[in-house]
Amino acid sequence: MAEITRILRREFIYLWYYTELQLRQIFWYWVLGILIGSLVSVFAKEGIHRLFQRMQGRRIGLFGIVPACLLGIASPLCMYGTIPIAASFSRQGMRDDWLAAFVMASILLNPQLITYSAVLGGTVLAVRIVSCFLCGCTAGLCIHFFCRSRSFFDFTGFDVPENHDTHPNPVIRYLLNVWRTIRATGPNFLLGVLLSAVFQRYVPQERMVSLFGGNEAWGVLMAATIGVPLYACGGGTIPLLREWLREGMSVGSAAAFMITGPATKITNLGAVKIVLGLRTFLLYLAFTVLYALLTGLLVNAIV
Repeated sequence: MAEITRILRREFIYLWYYTELQLRQIFWYWVLGILIGSLVSVFAKEGIHRLFQRMQGRRIGLFGIVPACLLGIASPLCMYGTIPIAASFSRQGMRDDWLAAFVMASILLNPQLITYSAVLGGTVLAVRIVSCFLCGCTAGLCIHFFCRSRSFFDFTGFDVPENHDTHPNPVIRYLLNVWRTIRATGPNFLLGVLLSAVFQRYVPQERMVSLFGGNEAWGVLMAATIGVPLYACGGGTIPLLREWLREGMSVGSAAAFMITGPATKITNLGAVKIVLGLRTFLLYLAFTVLYALLTGLLVNAIV
């Protein structure tokens, strides 16, 4: 019994050491992401959506996909906030290809997640931003060229979400938003830190390299595949990605994971399935995995 106690104490000390190390290195990125995300949500969200709405009256055609993607990335809403906003735009006559670009980009990235991802290094951050932007553009192009004869979305039953940021004092409104974000992301962030500590302690570096390293298509495919069930939230996966990259994960594999993860997160899939229907929903999954795989291979070939 004494020997078992000694071993458990030793392992606890190791895990605490790795956990504390991870927290010291990435905690302030999480805090900064919350502060910036809340600033956008409280003071810029309505402006972003008004800009998107104003695009409707401009004759920019297919090129509207580009600003739609950029506004989707800038939007701080989660999927269950983005879909009702897109539904309201659709009822006003917004084009489906613009809506697809906006929704896809909003699924993959937001200002808060960009800030979180800075801890992964400049190269990975740039890859994430560019690949997510291009994914939104590609989704819009696919809708434009292959779904002209029918409506792609079915927004029946989706209304504009209730705005929680209604306190008359802007400082209190901002602080309330910060607190809501902490409660929403904090548990997943801490879980990600704990999981990364476990990986760091118990998973040999050689295993990580064999799974995700090098320029092998297998590593990219594995990363794209595990992104489907493993992704919980952006903040929670940043510690894991940071540890995997340190252990030998290729940038292309990380790019594949960063695309399939948010695009196939369980909570996101529920909303997407409702507005697409089963057949189109399956096409959405196939598009996401294929795009992630091709992106990962291309990134590995370049980087």
